[in-house]
Amino acid sequence: MSQLSFVWKQFLNLWHSLIYSLTWRNALDIAIVAVLVYQVVKLIRQTRANSVLKGLFIFLAVTWLSEVLGLSALNWVLLQVVNIGLIMLVVLFQPEIRRGLEHMGRYSIKGGLFIPSDRSRIEGDKIVKEMTDALVSLSRRKVGALIVLEQHTGLEDILPSGTRLDAEITAALLENIFEPNTPLHDGAVVVRAGRIHSAGCVLPLTENTALSRELGTRHRAAIGISETTDAVVLIASEETGILSVARDGRLTRHLDARSLTALLTDLYAPAAPEKRSLRERLFSRKEAAK
Repeated sequence: MSQLSFVWKQFLNLWHSLIYSLTWRNALDIAIVAVLVYQVVKLIRQTRANSVLKGLFIFLAVTWLSEVLGLSALNWVLLQVVNIGLIMLVVLFQPEIRRGLEHMGRYSIKGGLFIPSDRSRIEGDKIVKEMTDALVSLSRRKVGALIVLEQHTGLEDILPSGTRLDAEITAALLENIFEPNTPLHDGAVVVRAGRIHSAGCVLPLTENTALSRELGTRHRAAIGISETTDAVVLIASEETGILSVARDGRLTRHLDARSLTALLTDLYAPAAPEKRSLRERLFSRKEAAK
């Protein structure tokens, strides 16, 4: 009996024991496995790992078919590949494995914690206004901009690629940084704890091949950093002036001043839970559950 047939037989035996001797422990076991499979599928969806996984299933099907048809030489070669499959999977899915572990390591799933606890609501509102004014102005003038708002996952690996500023957030400073033909305009600004930490930073590009060709390097860089961290990234398009936000590997476009203000307020100046309306509290819980 080949290794593939042995694994398949073991799987059938396991399934038979779970279904025909179902207890609350087995039901819990199945539920946990189902959730894990769902999270894995969600993680690799619309990434290159999706195509690799399809290719892996095809490879296993061919291996099984070669055994059924008695193609000994082909079956032997394919089984040798299967024997080292674990190492191959680690190499092929390295970016996705890293992203999954980073997601697991995040100790909070709700935003709104960019600001230190001693920062007042007034200061938060000032940051929201200055950042909104800057992005709306840049959008109107069709000046490209890329602003990374650090959350819980540290961005220490990209900060050395830029120039440290450690400056207060003002609309004038942000507009000046992204002004064309200036030294720092072509990189990303990183905001940490309510201050401009660095400018001119280089971000990793996403490897998602399903993105529209209309999206340029600035948008791909924004999606790339949001895939591997929990950062919120704001983008102003140089070609169209459209404002966008990248979060958790997803891009939302066509933001206006109102939606941008709401987004930044939720991050930098969230209202106390008791002061929020029922609709706002339900919306926040829904966002946290995503």
